[in-house]
Amino acid sequence: MEEMTFLYTATETFDKTTTLEIGRFCTGPSCNTEAIASWDSYIEWSKLTHLVEVVSLDGMLNATLVEPDYDKADDWNFIHTAGRYQTGLYTTLDYVLQRARPKDKYNVLAVIINPGQQCQGIQLDDFQFMGYDLLDEEFGNSALTNCGGFEETFLPIDLTTYGLIEDYLKAYDIRNRLAINNPQHPHAHTHVMAVWRHKTLGR
Repeated sequence: MEEMTFLYTATETFDKTTTLEIGRFCTGPSCNTEAIASWDSYIEWSKLTHLVEVVSLDGMLNATLVEPDYDKADDWNFIHTAGRYQTGLYTTLDYVLQRARPKDKYNVLAVIINPGQQCQGIQLDDFQFMGYDLLDEEFGNSALTNCGGFEETFLPIDLTTYGLIEDYLKAYDIRNRLAINNPQHPHAHTHVMAVWRHKTLGR
């Protein structure tokens, strides 16, 4: 079995009980933005009418609660980067919990970037496997839930009620076809992100 690295983050929740205070969503290839006032307006825009919650690594829909101190050298031991990009992920759960802004309800997530095997059967203590997100190369936007849809590549029914892809092979298939079908789209070249959510923290 291939050894894979778990990374961690804490994010805001987004469902019918919440609104996005400064939320914005991408509306096309140029990624013009427009404020979301409510869950209902998001559902109308996204056409993902079956969602019960968005559990994503998208920085607009599920904003991070982790606030690193970039002036402290030690913090950089925990901030995970990929090339020139910060991923919004961190190397230990303890660091995330120390640096997260308190909220009544939030998501504590464990993540593997571009996993080399099916993750649904991987057991992580106190976490539940949620599915796979497709995050753009800058680790900012989800191609699944925050790009207005790519109907030539996948349909709403391909996503779970959390806005994720359930199957490993399907996640990579959609990822590959997204890039082929939309070579110029800034958010169509993506990383596959396997996502687990903590069962009690933030619940």
